[in-house]
Amino acid sequence: MTSHLLPTYARVHLAFERGEGVWLFATNGERYLDFTSGVAVNALGHAHPHMIAALTAQAQKVWHISNLYEVPEAERVAQRLCDVSFADVVFFCNSGAEAMECTIKMARKYHSANGVPERHRIITFEGAFHGRTLATLAAGGQKKYLDGFGPVMEGFDQVPSGNLEATKAAITRETGAILIEPIMGEGGVRVVEPSFLRALRELCDQHGLLLLLDEVQTGMGRTGELFAHQRSGIEPDIMALAKALGGGFPVGACLATAEAATGMTVGAHGSTYGGNPLAMAVGMAAFEELIKPELLAHVRDVAGYFGQQLAGLKDRFPDVISEIRGHGHLIGLKLVPNNREFMVLAREQKLLIAGGGENCVRLLPPLIISQAEAREAVQKLERACEAARAKAAA
Repeated sequence: MTSHLLPTYARVHLAFERGEGVWLFATNGERYLDFTSGVAVNALGHAHPHMIAALTAQAQKVWHISNLYEVPEAERVAQRLCDVSFADVVFFCNSGAEAMECTIKMARKYHSANGVPERHRIITFEGAFHGRTLATLAAGGQKKYLDGFGPVMEGFDQVPSGNLEATKAAITRETGAILIEPIMGEGGVRVVEPSFLRALRELCDQHGLLLLLDEVQTGMGRTGELFAHQRSGIEPDIMALAKALGGGFPVGACLATAEAATGMTVGAHGSTYGGNPLAMAVGMAAFEELIKPELLAHVRDVAGYFGQQLAGLKDRFPDVISEIRGHGHLIGLKLVPNNREFMVLAREQKLLIAGGGENCVRLLPPLIISQAEAREAVQKLERACEAARAKAAA
C-alpha cells in the first residue's frame, strides 16, 4: 500500500494496537517488551489507569480554549513544577524542540532586556542534540542534520564536550549563555560529569552568563532523580522539559528563574496549543505519579540490578558490547557490530530498543519496569548478542 506520509522516517514494518504496562501488542498478535518507551516518553508505561482516568474526565469538560484566557489546569501544573525545582515560572508548549526554542529565546531576551543585546551567542557542545527546528539544529551543530537547509542560524559556538578550557576560551563579549544536556542521549548516551556541570555553573556566575539545561530526555525521573542535574548539586537558570512530562501526551515546558525570565513580557512568546486543559490534566496525572519518592527509589533499585546484569552480559560478549553508559533507565550500549543491525536482532527477540550516536543502542524502559521484566530484557539481549556473534563468524 502506498503511504501518503512524508518519508522522513525509516519506519519498521510493525504496528501496535494496544499496550499494557511495559508491553506492546502488535496487530499480528505478537507481544514485545518495550525498552524504547516512545523514545523516553511513556515513563509510566502503556494504559496507566491514573492517566486514563485523568484524560477521560477532562475530555468530557473542555479540551482547548487558547491562552487568551486563564487555564487553571496549567496554573496547577506550573505551581507543582516550581515547587519541586529551581524555577519561578513555566512556559508550556507541545514538544522538546519547542521547549528548547523558548529556552534560546529567553536567554537572548534576558540580555537584551538588561541593555546588552550583543550578548546573544550561546556556547554548546559537540555531539549534542537539541531538536529539529532551525535554531535547535544550529545549537546541536551536527552536519548530518544541517545539510541542505541553507545558511545555519547564527549565534552558537560548539566546543568539545567536557573540555573546560575550550569552554573558557569560547567566551567573548557576545556570549550570553551555556547550553548542555546532563546526559547526551541521542548523541550516544554520554554522561556529563557532575564536576563539569559544577564548573559550568561557576563559569556562568563569574561571567554573568545563563546556564541552560536541556533535560528533555533526562528529566522527570529517568535517571533515578527527578532531574538529572540534581546529581551534581547545581541549579540552572533555564531548563527545557518534555517527553516524560506528559506521560505520552504531547507536553513540553520551559522552566526559569524570575530573573532569567526578565524579558519575557506580554507578546514575547506564544503557543496556540501549549498548556491546553486536556494536556495539563494528563500532565498533572503524570506528575503526581512521577514525583512519588517510592517510584524514584524503584527506578534506582531496578536500575542498579539491571546495570549489574548488563555488566555481566558485556563480560560474556566483549565482541558485541564494548561499553555501557548512562544512569538510571537511560542506558547506552556501545556496540562492536552495527547498531541498526543489532536493533533488528533484538526485535527478533521481541525486544524494542532505540538507536543512538557513536554506534550505540539506547535502553529506555518505562520507569515502572519490574526486576523480573529487566531480567527478561537481559535474556532477550543475550540471545541477540549470540545472534550477532554467529552472524560475525559466518
